[in-house]
Amino acid sequence: MTSTITTTTLGQTGITVPSLCIGTWSWGDNFFWDYGKSFGEGDVEAAFNTALELGINFFDTAEVYGQGLSEELLGKFMQKTDKPVIMATKYGPLPWRIWGNCVADALTASLKRLQVPQVALYQVHWPFTFLMTQETLINALADEVKQGRILAVGVSNYSADEMEKAHEILGRRGIPLATNQVKYSLLNRKIEQKGILDRARQLGVTLLAYSPLAQGLLTGKYTPNNPPVGGRRIDSRFSQAGLEKIEPVMSVIRQIAEKYQRTPAQVALNWINAQTGVIAIAGAKNAAQIKDDAGALGWEMTQAELDQLEQVTRPWLSE
Repeated sequence: MTSTITTTTLGQTGITVPSLCIGTWSWGDNFFWDYGKSFGEGDVEAAFNTALELGINFFDTAEVYGQGLSEELLGKFMQKTDKPVIMATKYGPLPWRIWGNCVADALTASLKRLQVPQVALYQVHWPFTFLMTQETLINALADEVKQGRILAVGVSNYSADEMEKAHEILGRRGIPLATNQVKYSLLNRKIEQKGILDRARQLGVTLLAYSPLAQGLLTGKYTPNNPPVGGRRIDSRFSQAGLEKIEPVMSVIRQIAEKYQRTPAQVALNWINAQTGVIAIAGAKNAAQIKDDAGALGWEMTQAELDQLEQVTRPWLSE
């Protein structure tokens, strides 16, 4: 199965990564994702090892995931393997972080939890500019590239204009903006309508698509009688009315899944990867989910099927 893993580069950095990233928001998060109750350290360690066995060695975390526990778990697991791991983490521009050295301090703490001297990708978690300007923030990140503690700079949740501004500031330092991590799925296509997808392509920035399965909606496994656990339980999209609304989309996905002998989740992830310049970040809490995520790679839908999915999800261009 390893041979089916295709690779791509992060923007214009030359950093080669698998065409699928494993997201670790759930690792250590006991509010939204029920960590420590329905799954635990043994499950996510098995997920980590299975991903590496399948050739998917690109992981995305953040200092805030599980209040640092996600990074700590990844650091612990990396110590036990000699396989290369490509790590991406994030800096939270919190209101009290007003000086450039706050970036260096946060990175130092992340590297300590991850037990590594360098990360491949360091991302700004959201475009908060109340006290620290983008000039100060992005230049502080550029300094870390020059010092070798990060290989590439990314942003997250940036609009088209905000992304272009970050690209411009980095460009003055001779550094490309590698990525913009954004919410994107068949049930959330706002980045197309807001011009983020087109602008990223123009700038040569790779988009990392988080929540590509709409927090599990696109797996088809939830019903009003089988709601998700944790914080998603109160999400109206998982109510009877919410599930009925997406049924036309799920119907098309199920037809395609049946044809290719894939799961609905694999079809939804495959659609993301069919979009030029986009890499899906697939969450996984155990080894079985990693295997399911990996099944999204190594096959292609027809253009007619991609068009069918594009048409049936047009109502979600603005939702």
